[in-house]
Order: sequence, then C-alpha cells, then structure tokens
Amino acid sequence: MTSVVERLQGDGPVFSIEFFPPRDAADEAVLWKSIRELEPLDPAYMSITYGAGGSSRDGTIRSIARVATETTLVPMAHLTAVNHSVAELRNVIGWYAAVGVRNILALRGDPPGDVYGDWVPHPGGLNYAEELVELVRSLGDFCVGVSAFPYGHPRSANLEADTDYLVRKLRAGADFAIAQLFFEPEDFLRLRDRVAATGCEALVIPGIMPLTTLRTLHTSIKLSGAPAPQRLLDRLEPLADDPKAFRAEGIDTVTEMCERLIAEGVPDLHFYTFNRSKATREVVSRLGLVPARA
Repeated sequence: MTSVVERLQGDGPVFSIEFFPPRDAADEAVLWKSIRELEPLDPAYMSITYGAGGSSRDGTIRSIARVATETTLVPMAHLTAVNHSVAELRNVIGWYAAVGVRNILALRGDPPGDVYGDWVPHPGGLNYAEELVELVRSLGDFCVGVSAFPYGHPRSANLEADTDYLVRKLRAGADFAIAQLFFEPEDFLRLRDRVAATGCEALVIPGIMPLTTLRTLHTSIKLSGAPAPQRLLDRLEPLADDPKAFRAEGIDTVTEMCERLIAEGVPDLHFYTFNRSKATREVVSRLGLVPARA
C-alpha cells in the first residue's frame, strides 16, 4: 500500500480529500457518488473521519475497507482515543491493517458532546495524541499523520505551547500534520514557519473547505476556533440572500487562497468535502491539479 508521504513526493502540488462516514444507506449512496466522481482526478490520498464507538466508528472501518479494496485511491483512516481502551485501539488498528490500510491519522479526539469540555480518558486508554502515534507505530509499518491548529488548540495556553505539543506529536513518530481550518494563507504559513523554526522537518498540510453557502462559512468559523477576518465577511455576507452569487464568490475566495499556498511551496491541499464533490472538483480544476485524462 502506497503511503501518504510517498504520494506527496512528486514534482508539483497535489490535492487530497476527506469524507465522513455514512449514517445510513442514503448517506452511503451520496458518499460513494462523490468518491467515484473524485477518483478519476487522482487525489494523492483520501481519508474518512472517525467517531468513537457505535455506528460512526463501524462506518469508518467499513467505508475505508471498501475504498482499499474497490478503488484506485490511497486510503487514510482516522483514529481517535475517545472512549477506547488500548486493547480496543489495537483491535481497530489491526482491522485497518487487515484490509490493507497503512495510513492513519492519529487524533486524541474531542470530549463527546462538547469540544471545549474537560477531557476524561478511558480508564484503560490514552491521554495524548502522541501516545496514540506511538501505539500505531509500534503495531506495524504505518504512515502516521496528526492534526495541527493554525490558531492554537482551544485548550493550549498560547501558540508557543501549542507548537511545542505539535512538534512532540511529530517527533513521536508522525510523518505529517494536517491543519484545521483557517481564513488567510498567512495563518497557515505562520504555523508552518513555527514548526520549521523548531528544527522539525515534517510536512504540514493545509486543510481547505470550499465556501459554497453561508452555512459553510459559519461552519468554518466554528471549526477554526477563531473569528473570521472582517475582509472575508465583507466579501461574502452581503451575498447571503443570493446563493448563486455567494457560491461563486466563495469559490473565488478559496481558489485565491489555494493559489497563494501553492506559490509558497505547499505540496498538498487537503479538501474537506462534506461528502460532496462538485466544489472540490471546481477548485482543483481551476488550480490545474486535475490530470489531463480527467
């Protein structure tokens, strides 16, 4: 199985895609329609998010196994420590390996129901993402990624402390980090510079969400953990009552940000698709990241 890092070692920039696990048969049909529409564009890799316990976890395992066996895509499975003992985590990692998945995004995860709530570890589980990285590494030849926060994790005291923790995860054995959402290219580039200044050479990859509706804008603000810049709000909010115009301006905004990131040598743009393909296809096509045969 090809690793994420191997896929990012080409001569030019590439893109990758992220989905969430289906809740029911209708969701699964939507997910697979999007996967099949994006597959011919040859993304560097694709990932499926993970919810601890229950159907979300099982949906991730089932979907990532199907990607590994039925598509040409390079799959990366998410894994969190939420509500899991070490024994359960070992079992899930074993399932991933059994279906040929060798790329794992190792996340501590957020407290269920409240991302800002107090973290309560499973009695037989783990406290930190770096421990999960070490566990995955100990169980086989996996390529491991972690998360990064351009504005700092909500529970970090400051950016310096947050950078130190990110570097600890990378030095624990992670090969790369994927940044959570941000609004300006400089927000991501400063994160990359902070990591580089420590002497850590691991790849840091930007996470991108196409802004197609007012709802996606508000979702981006919530997930980023930071207020949106007034410049962006002034550009998009006046179009709230004109969905077509909002979508066009939102796609322009995201494309411009991606162009700046590529100009700064970013090797991969990781798109949060929300299980839809159209906006991502439009952006990567405008950026010239689509193979000629597609």
